[in-house]
Amino acid sequence: MAKLTIPKLREMKAKGEKITMLTAYDYPTARLLDQSGIDILLVGDSLGMVVLGYPNTLPVTMEEMLHHTNAVSRGAKEALVVGDMPFMSYNLGPLEAIKNAGRFIKEGGAAAVKLEGCGNPMVQIARAVVEAGIAVMGHIGLTPQFIHQMGGFKIQGRDRDQAELLLSGAKALEDAGIFSLVLEGIPKDLAKRITNTLNIPTIGIGAGGECDGQVLVTHDLLGLTGQKPPKFVKQYANLYEAMHEAIRAFKDEVLEGIFPSDEYTY
Repeated sequence: MAKLTIPKLREMKAKGEKITMLTAYDYPTARLLDQSGIDILLVGDSLGMVVLGYPNTLPVTMEEMLHHTNAVSRGAKEALVVGDMPFMSYNLGPLEAIKNAGRFIKEGGAAAVKLEGCGNPMVQIARAVVEAGIAVMGHIGLTPQFIHQMGGFKIQGRDRDQAELLLSGAKALEDAGIFSLVLEGIPKDLAKRITNTLNIPTIGIGAGGECDGQVLVTHDLLGLTGQKPPKFVKQYANLYEAMHEAIRAFKDEVLEGIFPSDEYTY
C-alpha cells in the first residue's frame, strides 16, 4: 500500500470509513503498528508519562520529542506520522510555533504536527503554521498541557456554555486550515455534534463512538503500564504481566543453572 495522505483521510470521512490512530515512541513499535494497518502514528507527548517517567506531559522537551519522532518515522512505511508539539514549543506565538513545527518535519521526519487548545490565540497560531506549509492536527476538550487550568484530568464540555465554546473553537480551527481534530474527554453527544458539523475528520479518545476515528495510548491498550487504565481505555492485552512472568522465569532459570542449556551454547 501507498503512504497514507491527508487528502485520503478527508476521503475516508466522506465515505464513512473509520480512522485508527495509536501512539508510538520508538522504531519497533512504529513498525508493528504500521504493519498492523494503523492509519496514523501519533508521537504523543504522553511519552513523558509512559516512557520517561514524568508525572505529566509538561516537562517534555522539543529535543525529546524530536528524538522519538525520528525513530517512529523510520519505522512507518505506510502510516501517517504526527508529532505532538510539547508544552511551550508553540505557545509564545506564531514565529516560535512555525520554527518548532518545521523541526518536526525537517529533523523528525513527521508529516504533520499536533497542537492543543482552541482559544483565539491558538487558532491564530494554528493558522500561521498551516500557512507556512505545515499540516496541523488540532486537539480540544481535555487537553493535558492545560491540566493546571482545568484542575486536573477532568471531562470538558458538560455544561452548555462550555460545549458551545468547544463547538465554536472546533469550527474556528477548521477555518484556520487544520486537517483533523482530536476530541478528548468530552460527552459523546457533543463529540457527535462537532463531528457532524466539521468537514475534517475527528478522532476521539474518551469521546464516544460517533467520531470519525479513535486513538488510544498504545501502552494502555496493551496493558504495559502495570496500572489500572482510565475508564475510556479498553485493555486488549496484559503484556505487563506476561513480561513480568517471562523475566521472573529467566531469573529463576539462571539461579538454578537451567539456562543456558546445551541448546543455547556454542
